[in-house]
Amino acid sequence: MSPTVATDAVREGDVPADTRDTTPWLRLDPRVVWVDLARSLLSAVPAVLAVVLGVEPTGASLWPFLLAGAWALVSAVGDAVRWTFTRYRVTAEHVERRTGVLVRRYRSVRRDRIRSIDVTARARHRVAGLRVVLVGAGQQVSGGESALSLDALHRRDADALRRLLLAPHPGQDAAAPEASATGEAGPDDTPAALDPVDPAGTEVLARLRPWWVVHNMPGVWGVVTAAGLLWGAYWLASAFGIDLADHALDLAGPDRLGTTGSVVVAVTGTVALGAVGMGVAFLVTSWRFELARVPGPQGTRLRTRAGLLTTREVDRDEGRLRGITISEPVLWRWMGMADTQVVTTGLSLWAMSQPAAILPRGPVTEARRVAGRVLGGAPGPLETPLVAHPAGALRRRLWWATVAAAVLTAVLGRLVALGVLPSWTPWGGAAAWLLGLLGALVAYRALGHAISGPYLVVRSGLVARSTTALRRDAVSTIVVRESLLQRRLGLRTVVAATSAGWGAYDARDLAADDALRFADAAAPGLLGPFLEPDGSRR
Repeated sequence: MSPTVATDAVREGDVPADTRDTTPWLRLDPRVVWVDLARSLLSAVPAVLAVVLGVEPTGASLWPFLLAGAWALVSAVGDAVRWTFTRYRVTAEHVERRTGVLVRRYRSVRRDRIRSIDVTARARHRVAGLRVVLVGAGQQVSGGESALSLDALHRRDADALRRLLLAPHPGQDAAAPEASATGEAGPDDTPAALDPVDPAGTEVLARLRPWWVVHNMPGVWGVVTAAGLLWGAYWLASAFGIDLADHALDLAGPDRLGTTGSVVVAVTGTVALGAVGMGVAFLVTSWRFELARVPGPQGTRLRTRAGLLTTREVDRDEGRLRGITISEPVLWRWMGMADTQVVTTGLSLWAMSQPAAILPRGPVTEARRVAGRVLGGAPGPLETPLVAHPAGALRRRLWWATVAAAVLTAVLGRLVALGVLPSWTPWGGAAAWLLGLLGALVAYRALGHAISGPYLVVRSGLVARSTTALRRDAVSTIVVRESLLQRRLGLRTVVAATSAGWGAYDARDLAADDALRFADAAAPGLLGPFLEPDGSRR
């Protein structure tokens, strides 16, 4: 069976030139197998403890633990197979990895295409002195995954690999540490912080402030968190013969508090438990967070460090930075809550690890301050006053809200006529109309655009109001579009396309003449040949 080739330098099926290189292939650290095997054994501890304490085991109470143990055992076997068949090496030009049993896969990344290096250590990895290294490159955006993942390396080897990949002259040091090839532990095999010594000239831009936890406790995900915690507690107690549902009904059931009181207590308790769980999760993942600008031989990079049980460090090439986006969720905008992400090439915006995020969710004032320091200049482009959009933009949104509510009302009315729904149901269409009108007003107030020095700034969004500052020299394409309704209202939308971030950033529903002027200023010289001297279209 021929190997499958995945590389940014050659076509699939070709044999890469680096396969003839004399650099030896290295193994992952063998302790990754023992770590997952130990986890599988620990997952069985609650069930064993229940039996030791004399609790009669049943399938209903023990199956979650048996399932967790089986999953951990399968994971350990998978890690053993992966360790057996995975090799990697660093040559003068490429970082290469080959793996697979039935289907052999080869992945190669050119070292000059590396955009980010992500070093992660979960709690079990830290105990074993291991690190997971993800090398990010441009194909990560379209592929939906890191360009190359090494799970897991010894801590010394991970740090040495990161320094090697950040070196200015790849050909000077083309071999990874030999310790990975042997898997032997060194004398400094204890858990430690990721590269605790900072180079001279490191500029710390932001550190975690514990009170930011209040920005991360509310939200819909709190209910999901509470449901998971309650489910886990129920099954853990069931293994010891305790029925938490019966105890909850005895304390706050309808017989004791009445139906209304019981519902209020259940909802309040769930929301409170979810908020506490979200707060604890935020502190665990963001503990000792630090954002710094780190100098290096290849230029500066933005580095984030964070984590209590799972430590994580991400290095991003600042030379690839194209801008910054600050997003404010509508339901919690009154709290000044904001998420901050860089607009850069080579980082996936769909990854759960969010490599583009440079700040935890926190106050919008802090987000703007940090954005100003990252982008340079005072005040920063995200603090520039934005130009309001014309009233036609509001009318367009009100029109769509009205049409949607009318369609909903018609559907509900038809269902009432068929006897499927009660007669009062169509009033839901009126409520939806009022809610839609309110949403249209919020979405209109979110609109704005401006030119701030070397940056264009656009803002829009209903569910999450996003403000993006994008470098004008990073705009590769300008699109000016208008729908039939926009044409009747004298509106146009300007789209600035770039190779970074989401790929396109919209300034929606500008006045027709203002749209052309903004488009010309957003990418100087790009639209000029298509405009008359007065700024109108030819």
